[in-house]
This record gives sequence, structure tokens and C-alpha cells, in this order.
Amino acid sequence: MDLGLGARSFIVTGGTRGLGFAAARALVDEGARVLVSSSSAEHVSAAVDELGDAAHGVTADITDSRTPSKLIDAARERFGRLDGLFVSHGGPPPGTPSELNDDAIRTGIEIATIAPVRMIRAVAADLGEGGSIVVLTSTSGSEPITGLASSNIARPAVQGYVKDLATEIGPAGIRVNALLPGRFDTERSRFIAQVNPRAKDDAEQAAALRRSGDPAELGSVAAFLLSPRSSYVTGAAWTVDGGRRATM
Repeated sequence: MDLGLGARSFIVTGGTRGLGFAAARALVDEGARVLVSSSSAEHVSAAVDELGDAAHGVTADITDSRTPSKLIDAARERFGRLDGLFVSHGGPPPGTPSELNDDAIRTGIEIATIAPVRMIRAVAADLGEGGSIVVLTSTSGSEPITGLASSNIARPAVQGYVKDLATEIGPAGIRVNALLPGRFDTERSRFIAQVNPRAKDDAEQAAALRRSGDPAELGSVAAFLLSPRSSYVTGAAWTVDGGRRATM
């Protein structure tokens, strides 16, 4: 299916590795242009080299309050237009509920709530009719994950914001959705497995498909949600977890 993304341009934060890069790859493969960002200049350069001429990179930390305007200006200067946003970012550090102190809670909320919401808010104000925003959260936004207490606190807040914002910007023809991944074979998943060695096996046994996901499988869903082919979808939380989540 042609997703109708030719000549459109998108910002992809955290778009140099993992699921963010998978989303950027899928967009480029569908004919879109992408601006990828990361706090690491080395990662930005490597991602742009791999994505090719349709990609542009900016070194920027999503937790910096100046980042949204920096990325919006760069995308418009480079591509002449901005059609949407995919928000990916580093996750909060792992830990159990009893281990969480005030500093850990603040860090988790800054990384996984305040920073993405700030980015979404700025781009939503800049987009016109037909614009689309997708934010990568986690299945912890709807069902707690053992060992990720900080994420269990922060992620539901983003999904609540997405639902509320969808109602506000819907009349302008702008859409916003959340994407909830299960376990994918990424660097972060491998890091979590170091803290909880059973995490990989437990996640795969809990999934109906009995395996971890390939990041490209997530990228395809992201590209669809950012495309005009999903034009009647907004305010929704899309779970891509191989059937792991128990709730309906």
C-alpha cells in the first residue's frame, strides 16, 4: 500500500537508534523526508549516513526546553514544510516501587512526561490540517511492568495528555496518537535484561507470538499512523506487543 507520504517531512526525536530509528527508516522508505535528533552528535551523523539524502540531523536533547523550536525551525528551513512528529526518547531508569525516591521520580517524569509533552505541544501548534503526531510510550502506560516503576508512573500521564489534546486539535484536522511497544530487540531492552535477566524470556513467553519484535515491525505501524491513510484515527493508544498485554 502506498501510504501517501511522498514529499512530506517529519521530525523524529530519538531517531538515531532503536525504535526511533525504525520509525525514521520506515518514513524514508515510504518517500518522506525526516529530521532526526539525538543528544549524541556521533549517533546523529551515523543515522543520517544510513538513512541517506532524505534525512537531515540535528544534535539536540529533548529534555532541553529550547529543543522544540530548534527542531521545528531546522525542519522548515531544510524541507520547506513540516507535516508531523514522531516522539521517541530514552526511558526512565529501571527500579522497583520501594526503591523510588523523589529524585528518581522527578527524573522519570522529566524524561518520559515533561519532555515529550513539551515537544508534542510545540509541534501541534505549528502544524496545519493533515498534520499527524505519534508519541512512543510503553505498555506500562496501561499495565504496569515489573521493575519499571518510574515508567509506570510517567507513561500514563502522556497517554492522558494525548487523549485530551486529540479532542482540542481535532477540529483543525490535526491528529495525535500514542504507540505502546512491547519488547523489541533494542539496546534499551538489552539494558533492562541486564538488570532483570528474566525480562526477555518472561516477555516472550507472555506474548501470544512467543518472540520479541523486530524494530521494523514497529516502524511500519508508526509510518501508517503518521500517514493520510490513517486519517480517521486520533486520540488512540496503539499496542504493538505481539499479543503480550492481557487487557482487552
